[in-house]
Amino acid sequence: MEARHALIDIGANLTHDSFDSDRDDVLQRALGAGVMQLIVTGASEQGSRDAVKLAERYPGRLFATCGVHPHHASDYTESTSHTLRDLMRRDCVVSGGECGLDYFRDFSPRDAQKSVFRQQLEIAAELAMPVFLHQRDAHDDFLRILEGYLPAIPRAVAHCFTGERQMMLEYLELGLYIGITGWICDERRGAHLLEFVGDIPDDRLLLETDAPYLLPRTLRPKPKSRRNEPAFLPEVLRVVA
Repeated sequence: MEARHALIDIGANLTHDSFDSDRDDVLQRALGAGVMQLIVTGASEQGSRDAVKLAERYPGRLFATCGVHPHHASDYTESTSHTLRDLMRRDCVVSGGECGLDYFRDFSPRDAQKSVFRQQLEIAAELAMPVFLHQRDAHDDFLRILEGYLPAIPRAVAHCFTGERQMMLEYLELGLYIGITGWICDERRGAHLLEFVGDIPDDRLLLETDAPYLLPRTLRPKPKSRRNEPAFLPEVLRVVA
């Protein structure tokens, strides 16, 4: 699928092992589809190292975020903060995160999630870096923590937004950007997004695949594999438009 305009996939998990056998081909297909630049998501200490390593192989085309997903909050140590600070100073790193709160699965205790979220926001504020944010079933705590740091953080993205209209409006009021994925292409659970995605200002709307997850269900013909990849970002754009 080709796009009429050059696109940037702001969130792709390209270090995922499902890409190990054909990562270069995946990147070539993305280029052919008009996805000219990609941001590789770092979601753990090692994952952030890997994201930076991959991005540095493709200067100017791949970039990285560095952070610890709330699922991995229990693994966060003082040395993790040092690692993230060092990585976030690399030229290819454009944002902190993926960080935030996830009360849907609670893979890490909530107190640990909140503490680790605060620590990563402090690093982003210290370095004047944007943040790539994750929130699931934790809206109130998420906002309560985030609001105190936003004045010192230049930009923030609500990654993979799947919430309701009121939540979106609250995020926009705080100055957040809204990341839309293939979730909007899922008639079973994402149809509500179609009702208000048009209300997101153009300069606050960002597109992402979250590959290899969230394969757009509207793709035709259907891919043989259930793996999502950046080349499918134009389908998210088509549905949003």
